[in-house]
Amino acid sequence: MNEQRPKILVVDDDDDFAAALGAYLGHQGYAVVGASSGREGVERARAERPDLVLMDVMMEERTAGFFAIQELRRDPLLADVPVVVVSSIYADVPGFRITPEADWLRHDAFLAKPVDFDELAACVRRLLAEHRAAAVPAAETP
Repeated sequence: MNEQRPKILVVDDDDDFAAALGAYLGHQGYAVVGASSGREGVERARAERPDLVLMDVMMEERTAGFFAIQELRRDPLLADVPVVVVSSIYADVPGFRITPEADWLRHDAFLAKPVDFDELAACVRRLLAEHRAAAVPAAETP
């Protein structure tokens, strides 16, 4: 069986950070595609159909990632793709918190920059496993 590697879209305007994430995830066995803005991230997601998205929220505009996530969630073909917010926003804006349940920013997890790569790997594995399990029709589950 030739199973494809899970595809992860990294959306971040910090080229060095995005390259480091891409190299790490590639070494972990994932196929990685990148985008450097919220708009490009949505376009790449539509073109590439990733299995998971890592999204910075403060890019070319301070709200670019927020709007990109909202647009992904409105797209029927991408609405269920797990989205992990990867941002330093909690450090930049003390007291500001975004919970995954927030209707205005439905995401699956939040990782603060600087990213702990062990935490990142565990989060990606967990979300991909949950996404695969949710995609299996009930009739196929044991």
